[in-house]
Amino acid sequence: MGSFFCDLLTREHEVAIYDTCKERLRFTFDALRFTSLDEVDAFAPELLINAVTVKYTIEAFNAVLPHLPAGCIISDIASVKTGLPEFYAAQNHPFVSTHPMFGPTFASLSNLANENAIIISEGSHLGKVFFRDLYKSLGLNVCEYTFAEHDETIAYSLSIPFASTLVFGSVMKHQDAPGTTFKRHLAIARGLMSEDDYLLQEILFNPHTAGQLERIQARLDELRAIIERHDAPAMKSFLDEVRDNIER
Repeated sequence: MGSFFCDLLTREHEVAIYDTCKERLRFTFDALRFTSLDEVDAFAPELLINAVTVKYTIEAFNAVLPHLPAGCIISDIASVKTGLPEFYAAQNHPFVSTHPMFGPTFASLSNLANENAIIISEGSHLGKVFFRDLYKSLGLNVCEYTFAEHDETIAYSLSIPFASTLVFGSVMKHQDAPGTTFKRHLAIARGLMSEDDYLLQEILFNPHTAGQLERIQARLDELRAIIERHDAPAMKSFLDEVRDNIER
């Protein structure tokens, strides 16, 4: 995602990218490539986008903060906001926190018209305007939530599909002639398991996830009971409810 934002912003802005691994900078074009934080001092950025793995977000902030000018807006694109409200509250820099609800695993970064992004409402007005304009230029649907509302949303939109996919992957076995639905589920499972383990852990450790899992368990128990009874009317009612939920 860091490379994505770098490529996107170099069209209209002067951009520098810093990485502790020089090898990851080899194919960075149209941007300054920094391998030392001391180079950040001279560059004096107006906006910092922290795009490191979620495990190191705050650590990366702490490393670069001494090299930023006073008015620099600091920002993150983390999918997990745990600890960030408290971190930002302790800083003198204006901040903006957003969450692009897409990524290279499943989304086509060249066509994002059906994707979404979240902007956290507690952030700097100028920072929010910048990211809203940027995301709108990509055709994204942009929503504004508080930090708390974001966590609740992520527990629903990420924790439920992540948990469901993990359960599918944990019980699946090799198929010599898999059907189309199975192959699609398998592709999703493989994509999910290519994600960083810490990211998966933090999303699933969201305080709201347990409640969502209880909802899944309750509906599984209901479905199992319907299947065991061979209760056709109840199954019809269950399927109708699912269709209604999907169509909303």
